[in-house]
Amino acid sequence: MPRHYLGVDHLRVATIATEHLVECGYRRIGLLLGNTRYPRHRLYQQGFQQAHATAGVVVDRKLVTEIELNLEQGYAATERLMKERRPPEALVVRSDRASLDCLKALQNLSVQVPREVGVLAMDRPSASRGCSAFPQVRFVSLVENGTHVLFGTRMGGFDTGEITLAKQVLPSLTKGRLCLADRNLFGFELWNQARSTGADLLWRLKKNLRLPCEKRLPDGSYLSRVYASPKEQRRRRNGVVVRVIEYRLEGIPGAEPVYRLLTTILDHEAGPATDLPALYHERWEIETVLDELKTHLRGARIVLRSKTPDLVRQEFYGLMMAHFAVRGLRHEAAFKANEDPDKLSFLQAVRVVRRKIARFASIPPSGHESIS
Repeated sequence: MPRHYLGVDHLRVATIATEHLVECGYRRIGLLLGNTRYPRHRLYQQGFQQAHATAGVVVDRKLVTEIELNLEQGYAATERLMKERRPPEALVVRSDRASLDCLKALQNLSVQVPREVGVLAMDRPSASRGCSAFPQVRFVSLVENGTHVLFGTRMGGFDTGEITLAKQVLPSLTKGRLCLADRNLFGFELWNQARSTGADLLWRLKKNLRLPCEKRLPDGSYLSRVYASPKEQRRRRNGVVVRVIEYRLEGIPGAEPVYRLLTTILDHEAGPATDLPALYHERWEIETVLDELKTHLRGARIVLRSKTPDLVRQEFYGLMMAHFAVRGLRHEAAFKANEDPDKLSFLQAVRVVRRKIARFASIPPSGHESIS
């Protein structure tokens, strides 16, 4: 039985991109690509060289640079290339993110794009199934663990950073709440912004962050300080007092040697070190909520149907409102039945709502009481 495959011709993509720059008059063209151990990056390099050969232009090997595309090395690589005795006239960049770093480097070097140097990016955003053929949106949201309601949501384009969106979300926190966050979100500025809302914080830390013990507490946790920079830390200036909780997960396959949590709850009696790690586990509730939003509510549709940015925003927030409505109905039903909302199926609630929508839409709002 024949098998059909729809994919990307990496060789052809690189060839067309380089040919375009050659047609625009560029001759010294640089290439920033990923590790050529991977076949697709070798194909990009071959396409780059093939376009040069067809045009009769010699490739300067000094202008071909391998970078780690996920580590934002485009900035340093661009700086190095532009400091060559004969810098490139144009750059072909394998990653959209690396191309943004490339543009920042050129801007800091006072190089005008495209008047002095041309930049062409080749990329497709990654997805759970490989690479996506469609533009993507990125969003950051808070979730209320008890009701699974998403709130304070902000969305942006794929090139909008998670931290950038998180800064817009944090004002939705209020005093009396406890905010749990993953280790990739911690930063001095973001921590202080979240702390200023009055909410208590319990965030996981990366293992490379140095937090010397200043005072050991009876429950085994300790007080330390976080600083805006290593320079501030060396001078012990403008530090913020925090409490650090270290713990292990015994008997769990693949567990890390030590986990560290950072909290604004400095009183060990108000938040014992034995309780907070167990509470932090509730952070994974947001993964369940994202599954509800992206899988069950949208059904089998893989992509948003809208074709313009404004309509994408409208469709996205429409999904958020629909999720809020279904969650609200579940919470209300659980309250009336004196049940835990987590025990009610979200998918079943979606199916009930879908069955009822057609009937409710066929009559004026004033007649809804007549429908059982």
